[in-house]
Amino acid sequence: MDTPTTQAPASSTPRCCIAGGGPAGMVLGLLLARAGVPVVVLEKHLDFLRDFRGDTVHPSTLEVLHELGLLETFLQRPHDRIDELRATFEGRSVAVADFRHLPSHSKFLVLMPQWDFLDFMCDEARRYPGFELWTDAEAVGLLQDKGRVNGVKVRLGRHAGQPRDVELHASLVVAADGRHSALRDAAALPHISFGAPIDVLWMAVPRLAGDPSATAGHVAGGHFLVTLNRGDYWQCAFVIPKGGHDALRSRGIGAFHEEIGRIAPFLADRLPSALPDWDSVKLLEVTVDRLESWSCRGLLCIGDAAHAMSPVGGVGINLAVQDAVAAANLLAAALAGDATEKEIDALLPQLQRRRELPVQVTQAVQRFIQDRVLMAVLDGKPATGPRRLPLPLRLLARWPLLRRLPARAVGLGLRPEHVTSPRSPRT
Repeated sequence: MDTPTTQAPASSTPRCCIAGGGPAGMVLGLLLARAGVPVVVLEKHLDFLRDFRGDTVHPSTLEVLHELGLLETFLQRPHDRIDELRATFEGRSVAVADFRHLPSHSKFLVLMPQWDFLDFMCDEARRYPGFELWTDAEAVGLLQDKGRVNGVKVRLGRHAGQPRDVELHASLVVAADGRHSALRDAAALPHISFGAPIDVLWMAVPRLAGDPSATAGHVAGGHFLVTLNRGDYWQCAFVIPKGGHDALRSRGIGAFHEEIGRIAPFLADRLPSALPDWDSVKLLEVTVDRLESWSCRGLLCIGDAAHAMSPVGGVGINLAVQDAVAAANLLAAALAGDATEKEIDALLPQLQRRRELPVQVTQAVQRFIQDRVLMAVLDGKPATGPRRLPLPLRLLARWPLLRRLPARAVGLGLRPEHVTSPRSPRT
């Protein structure tokens, strides 16, 4: 991967500055650059390589790529195609989502390392002269003039060991810097926190010949494990009750191996070498929240910076990309033209009005699944006898037509966005 650091040129005067080089930031950066908007994306790391980032590319995102004429090129990159999702409950496998009937060009979900997806979006964005990516460039604060945000304080070179702070002015700042957004905190935007009863442990385990091929969820012995097929390894997510990490560690890594082995026996023999200690297991503390207002004068928040999602369903990336498409549809023409700052500010609340309902509904469903489904199985107690399939799985097993509903919810979501932002004739 080649993502060179871009130092701050003295003449750089972007119309828009996007903090965060994740899916939301890169998709928005591409769409704005395509419309002829001078845009700078700030990525605080040296590159996009990060362990255990969400690697799902949903049919809704694939549809956006189709609308941009990029889908065929994108699918030439190595990826895994998933036509259906399955769950294993106490050894019984059930199909829970069938993507093959979606009303979209891509009737499947793609698994691809997120850094490959971001590399692809960056390569496409760099085709447009107004696009810049600054790496090793962390947005650490906001610049303001007369109560309006008009830029970002940027810390350059921290990873290179030569940190220096610069100021980057822009007509609009977009915070796409995740659930721990420094910019939303700097703007003191109030948020509603719903909490979460679960946390997730992430780990990588080698995949061997003879292993199952399907990405799946496994429920057994009062535990829940998701295994994502990454080709030569499994990316595993082990769901635990909130705050249960210390108690789990206190029982030792060997006991953890035994628990994983009971849930997914095909992994058991390789766990001691794959997970020799707790350093190879990463904790994700799950939070679910959303801002009361996604914007203020000169600043717009999208993706997890506006609404932190639970990992349930893996739809956080979907929501972030949809925010980016909607923001570009709303703002690209104004930013590419001669709209005044007042006119830009007047547009910002419209994004929340467009996207808040899908976020609210998705978070409500996630919270229901967390509270009523996951917590019901996370008792850590081995079954004393055969456990009956939960009602939702019984219905999905009996009526295949019902599998289209979770496929629609996961694959497309509520109110999927389509690209209507312009393409500048000068690009």
